Amino acid sequence: MRIFDPALIFGVVGLTMAAAAGLSGASQQTASFYDLKTTYLDGKPADLSVFRGKVTLVVNVASECGYTPQYAGLEALHRELALKGFSVLGFPSNDFGEQEPGSAQEIAAFCKKNYGVTFPMFSKLVTVSGPGQSPIYKYLGSSGHLPAWNFSKYVVDKNGRVVAFFPSEVEPDSPELRRAITTALK
Repeated sequence: MRIFDPALIFGVVGLTMAAAAGLSGASQQTASFYDLKTTYLDGKPADLSVFRGKVTLVVNVASECGYTPQYAGLEALHRELALKGFSVLGFPSNDFGEQEPGSAQEIAAFCKKNYGVTFPMFSKLVTVSGPGQSPIYKYLGSSGHLPAWNFSKYVVDKNGRVVAFFPSEVEPDSPELRRAITTALK
């Protein structure tokens, strides 16, 4: 388990985003995960600001991975804690072993049929560093961690700061993940 001091992470994120903005000529910095925009799996625009004030667990998911059964635990966690201001956010990615080759419709059907997924799912994106990397994972990576495989997990606090990272092998019901979420919900 790796838990971060939010103040330190916020400072690092701010410096990293400022450096990135300076290099790209961008005039606006991303100070919070909840400042970002993307699209839902169905193609509709998604403004992550709707999650501001909630704790989220951001997960890069894949349908053909050995960790795919974690969908069941992620859904259980989402349902259990939704009324407490918590949400799992699924971001499909084909970056590791090409284990998410399906279309948006295929991903949605797979998740619904096999795991009854009700938590928000977003369009497939690139998690790894490079020119095609999603701004979502550029921001998350500024915490010092990028996924090494599918089902890596970031706990994002109510203000949109990454407060913990867990690698793929950490199950959704693991005590250390649950502790990090409970701490962020306080």
